Amino acid sequence: MSSDTSETAPRVAHFREIVLWPVQLIPRHEGVQIQRHWEYLNEPGAEAVWKEVVDGFTADPAQFGERHYKEFVTFLPYVQRFLYGEGPSAGVSAEAAQSRVRVFRRYDVAQACILFPGNPQPRRFEVARVELCFFHDIDVAILVIEISARDIPLATALDTLYRFGRAYPTHWEASGRGGHCAERVEWLSADGRVLAASDYENRSRYLSFVATHRVPCVAAHWEYLLQPLVLHQSGEGGSIRYREIEHQRMPLMSYLALDDTRHLTRGDLVRLGLVTRPGDSQTLPYSEHFLRNFEYRYCYDRHWEHQHHQESSNTRFMCNGQAFTVLGHAGDAFFVDAENGMLGQFRHQYFLLCLIAHLHKAALLMLSDRLVVALNRLDIRSPDSIRGFKRSIRQTSEIFLRFTHRYWFHAVSDQPQARDLFKMWTVHLDTDDLYGEVRQEIQDMAHYIDSDQLRRQADTVVRLTVVTTFGLIGSVATGFLGMNLIAAADNPLSTKIVYFLLVFIPTVVLTLYTIVKSKRLAEFLEALSDERLTRNDKLNILLNVWKRRRRGSRGDAG
Repeated sequence: MSSDTSETAPRVAHFREIVLWPVQLIPRHEGVQIQRHWEYLNEPGAEAVWKEVVDGFTADPAQFGERHYKEFVTFLPYVQRFLYGEGPSAGVSAEAAQSRVRVFRRYDVAQACILFPGNPQPRRFEVARVELCFFHDIDVAILVIEISARDIPLATALDTLYRFGRAYPTHWEASGRGGHCAERVEWLSADGRVLAASDYENRSRYLSFVATHRVPCVAAHWEYLLQPLVLHQSGEGGSIRYREIEHQRMPLMSYLALDDTRHLTRGDLVRLGLVTRPGDSQTLPYSEHFLRNFEYRYCYDRHWEHQHHQESSNTRFMCNGQAFTVLGHAGDAFFVDAENGMLGQFRHQYFLLCLIAHLHKAALLMLSDRLVVALNRLDIRSPDSIRGFKRSIRQTSEIFLRFTHRYWFHAVSDQPQARDLFKMWTVHLDTDDLYGEVRQEIQDMAHYIDSDQLRRQADTVVRLTVVTTFGLIGSVATGFLGMNLIAAADNPLSTKIVYFLLVFIPTVVLTLYTIVKSKRLAEFLEALSDERLTRNDKLNILLNVWKRRRRGSRGDAG
């Protein structure tokens, strides 16, 4: 029996879903580390669809609400500076005092109309916000969209969580519908006009794009929402270009205020916690053995007693990294309070926890991708390519260093609940291990560049030593014989110039020839000082100086 048809199945009195979609931004200017992509959205000629959001810290303290205060004090001081910037103070520039997060919002999308498989009528959701978050010195943007609905079946809530945040289909079913996706998604304006619609069913478009560009394309309604950002591999023109940084399923947060949480079965809770498709409430979506540690791994039950008679005390948090879910009772005034209650915390404090956790992962994946791109562009036969590779690695190392000191937090709050939930996020996203891998990759690259530089310097020293050694012989000889063998002091200037050129030109030629043969001459000098070698061995090594070696032999390496 499904959740929809069961007589005891709870209904969701208030449902909210926040989807966060991190994308990697392509640098607009070569050689510039801080790209400031958001400045394009503020340019006079740019599309006016995005408007920068002014934070809650206004010039008039009377307008600063308690909700803003509670959000601010949730975080530790260094996180506060990252999220909110610093107030006016002596010695701090206006730019340095700003928040490291630049938020833009669009107001044209008022509703999302979603048609689910098996349902003849679409379901409308209110769109609470559509935001685009940029981060100073990090080429990552995060699209945020929040939708809400009231009094919907639990199965509809599950369907929305499972199908809404899909960038593209993973496959197509026999009916032609995109796998795991909704039948249709439409963005509506306030007057009900359709602004954009999904095209999950357009199988040929997705197949041809992958065949041509080696990357999947993005569904039409998500493309519309990101404009003027355009997919880097597409043929469309755009000043801000992006590439997908993770898989097609977008991270999400969900809030469900239910009329009766006691009627939730373990199957319902597992489906909500792991965001699986709807199913029979009396069954589990996976095997019992696989789910034996579900409550321990994914649930935070500081305030949860499933069969407790006082429903107002029950709140369960579930987190698997990609999804964060808050469950509670709709009759609890604190749980549904949008300003100072759990709903307000979900939309603000917990949203910021989620934003930081996914920023960490997206930034690390972006830096790792930059290393791969730098390696792919490297042509060891081209000196310009080698110099560009070294410059790119050094810039990435500097960006990683600044990311570490500006954005990388292990603890974001001293409040127990916020601290524990952020730890759950980071553990499931595995950002600590990812950070270690990227750090090691960058250190390996930097070590290679430093080693190569030291090797080149050592080769130069060897060559200079050989030239100096052989030049010393000539210097001593000419110095000892420099007793005016040619008395040219009284000769005309033209004669002196001829004598000078007769000495200068052979000296230059001999010096350059010595440099060319310096590597082999260095081997001869090393052999000459080796008492274990016989005279014949040393003579053979000397003769090898003028022998032509095969291309690619070890003696010519480096």
